[in-house]
Amino acid sequence: MAAAMSSSDLSEFVMVKGNGVKGVSEMGLKSIPREYIQPLEERTVKVVDGESIPIIDMWNGDDGEVQDAICDAAEKWGFFQIINHGVPLHVLENVKDATHRFYEMPPQEKAKFTKQNSVSKHVRYGSSFSPEAEKALEWKDYLSLFYVSEDEAQSTWPPACRDEALEYMKRSEILIKKLLNVLVKRLNVNKIDETNEVLFMGSKRINLNYYPICPNHDLTVAIGRHSDVSTLTILLQDDTGGLHVRSPNHRDWIHVPPLSGALVINIGDALQVMSNGRYKSIEHRVSANGSKTRVSVPIFVNPRPSDVIGPLPQVLASGEKALYKNVLYSDYVKHFFRKSHDGKMTIEYAKIC
Repeated sequence: MAAAMSSSDLSEFVMVKGNGVKGVSEMGLKSIPREYIQPLEERTVKVVDGESIPIIDMWNGDDGEVQDAICDAAEKWGFFQIINHGVPLHVLENVKDATHRFYEMPPQEKAKFTKQNSVSKHVRYGSSFSPEAEKALEWKDYLSLFYVSEDEAQSTWPPACRDEALEYMKRSEILIKKLLNVLVKRLNVNKIDETNEVLFMGSKRINLNYYPICPNHDLTVAIGRHSDVSTLTILLQDDTGGLHVRSPNHRDWIHVPPLSGALVINIGDALQVMSNGRYKSIEHRVSANGSKTRVSVPIFVNPRPSDVIGPLPQVLASGEKALYKNVLYSDYVKHFFRKSHDGKMTIEYAKIC
C-alpha cells in the first residue's frame, strides 16, 4: 500500500489530502515508506541512564535560591522542568485533549489548514519539518498557530482546538514574564518592561504536535536534532516520553521523562545570542514510538520578526567580546526553515567569524 506509493503519491496522500503521517500510521503497514527512513547516525543515539535535567519547584519563585537554580540550569543545561508553576492542571489537560480532537477530524477538514488552503499565513497544518529540504521525512504532524491578536485567532484558528490553545497561552503569560525577568537579571538587565518586552517576547507561536504509532520506529525519528530559534520554549508533553536533549558533554543524550503537571523549559537561539553565549540553546530530538501515540504542545516565545537580535549592550558593558553579530530575526528564522534539522548549525548564521 503506502510502502509502494511513489514519492509524489505519498506527498499527495499525506498533505494535499490532509491525512498526515497519522494516515500512514493507520494503514496497518509492516514497514514504513522509504521516505521516512533516517540515516543511521540520526536514529541511533546513546542515551545516558541515571542523568536528568534539573527539576525546579516554582512555588516560591521570588526566592533567591530558586532564581539561581533557574539561571544555573539555563547556563549549564539549557533545559529544565518546572513544577508548581501556576498554570492550572485543567488548562494543560484541556489543550492536550484539544490536540487529539484536532487530529481526529476527517482529513478533508484538516486539509483546510495546509499552506495551500489556509485562510491565514499564521495558521499552518503540516507534516515533518521542511519536506522540500529534507532527505528523510520526520514522523510527525503539526498545527502551527502564530498569535497576532485575539480577533484573528478567533476567526482563523481551528474551532476544534482554538479556545484551549488560547487559554493555555494566556495562562502561561505570567510564568513566561517571571522566567524572563529572572534570566535577564543575570544579564544585567533590570527587568522586562515596555522598553524591552517586544525584543524578548514580542511574538508567540503555539504548536500542537502529533506523533502517531510508528512501525519500524527504530528506522526513523519523530523530530530530528535541532535547537529552537526562540527566546524561550515552554513545552507541555504527555506521558508517552521520547524527548532527548544533549548532555553537557555534548556527546550523549538524556531522556526527559514526563512529569505529571510539569512544563519543560528550554533556552532558544535568540536568548543564546542576546546573552552572548552565557545561556545555552541545546540540541534536542524526539524518538518515534512503536506502541503509543504522543502529543506535545510547545509555546515558542520570540522576538518580533522585525527585531534585530545581537548580544545585549548590558552584557558587553564590562568589555566582554561579542561572539555574535546583529541579525534581523526574520532572516534568522528563514535560514532555520529553509533547511532540514541539523543540530546546532543554525546558530553559525549569527556567529562572528
